[in-house]
Amino acid sequence: MKRENRIVLVTGAAGFAGSPVVERLLAAGVPVRALVHEAGAPPGADTVRGDLARAASLRGLCEDVTTVLHLASRIGGTLRECRAVNVDGTRALLAEARRAGVRRIVQLGTAAVYGDGAHRGAAEGELPEQPASVTSVTRLAGERLVLAAGGTVLRPHLVYGRGDRWVVPSLLQLLAGLPHWVDGGRARMSLTSVDALAGALAELAVREEDAPAGVLHAGHPEPVTARELVETVTRELALPLPAGDVDIPRALELLGGTGGTDPALRRRLRLLAVDHWYDSGRLWAGLKASPGPPFPEAFARCAPWYRGGGGAPAAV
Repeated sequence: MKRENRIVLVTGAAGFAGSPVVERLLAAGVPVRALVHEAGAPPGADTVRGDLARAASLRGLCEDVTTVLHLASRIGGTLRECRAVNVDGTRALLAEARRAGVRRIVQLGTAAVYGDGAHRGAAEGELPEQPASVTSVTRLAGERLVLAAGGTVLRPHLVYGRGDRWVVPSLLQLLAGLPHWVDGGRARMSLTSVDALAGALAELAVREEDAPAGVLHAGHPEPVTARELVETVTRELALPLPAGDVDIPRALELLGGTGGTDPALRRRLRLLAVDHWYDSGRLWAGLKASPGPPFPEAFARCAPWYRGGGGAPAAV
């Protein structure tokens, strides 16, 4: 990784993806300015406390910055709360970047903007954007601002690893209420470890070539079946496997009968029961960074963190 003479700004620097990205950049000798809201960034970064929802707190943030890695987002909350960070905050950040002459902007987006339908191996640009939650609606609006500014947006689907507060915790919560296979566990999904994602983001921040403008899917090249996901997680965490098999309507009934009217519960179940996998070849073909080993091996490496109590269920 080539050291830049100027600074890489990382928003959300203390977050799930932000922390390992900052650590990688610092280890490579890259100067980092870390925007944090409350928690501190990894030692060695120039830490700046600010709030994307308060444009005044961003004034001067991008001075002497070469690349902005925009990793911060609001997940959950009201439409007003999500818009304040994901849309208005992104707009204010881009204004600061433009004022300072920032050369490169890379944002961490989400494949959730494609909605809840079945997705099977689609490349970038092949799917309509149909976000189904307040979070996804506002994140898509923020992504469009970055794309209009000539930036790059990475869209992972499910990200796991140290610091995960949603994927595996939500899976375990779902299995506790539904200890059965759903449609045989045949659904396939795109997963990526937070370490692999951090490697891609860090390389895009400092490589000599410009980051490719537009959307890049950011999953492991090999999709994972729901059965492989559940078998791996339960084995590594010494938990029982599901028993028996149900279809989606029966699964919703067993979860309490509210699934027909609860979009969050239906969305969580569909992550395991409906195909959601994407062609990420364009991203990895352009990087030296590796997507990492297959899921069972990659999850085994971070399983001690989960076994130690890491991760608490978060709202969808």
